[in-house]
Amino acid sequence: MVSKGDSPAPPGVPDSGQGLVLTRGDITREAVDAIVNAANSSLLGGDGVDGAIHLAAGSGLVQECAGLGGCPAGEARMTKGYRLPARHVIHTVGPVWQGGSAGEDETLASCYRESLRLAEEAGLSSIAFPSISTGIYGFPIERACRIAIREIRAFLATARCVKTVKAVAFSDRDYETYRKAAAEGPL
Repeated sequence: MVSKGDSPAPPGVPDSGQGLVLTRGDITREAVDAIVNAANSSLLGGDGVDGAIHLAAGSGLVQECAGLGGCPAGEARMTKGYRLPARHVIHTVGPVWQGGSAGEDETLASCYRESLRLAEEAGLSSIAFPSISTGIYGFPIERACRIAIREIRAFLATARCVKTVKAVAFSDRDYETYRKAAAEGPL
């Protein structure tokens, strides 16, 4: 199922609140069990989504992250959500785009798989993702959206706990890119 967040589902698509949900908005305002942070390897905050999440969560988040010892690209770590509406933050480090021949696709796919695995292992039912690596890391958004949608759909096909996965686009352009990738069907 794909719907546009708070808008009614398109005709023929039940709005059950489960499955893949595409929405446009600010991930720091998502009231889900966990939001995903497109983090840098230090996990101590940065620009873009990372900085916004750290600012909204407050100083407790950076203190907890400091004790994690960082995170390599393609892996994920989970913390509390502190002042966020989300109970947890799953931090994942996406790849820096180097032209597509340095394993970027597999590293990005691993970010989604590892984040979803942590959510499932923690018994969470809902998780929201930003567009990982498409900001200052330069990953082409169309390519990133196809990878995200493919990994989310593959995970949801066998998930036991996680029922809702939101892809939260910050801009109308990014939302449209996600919508088009989702409409392409299974990848």
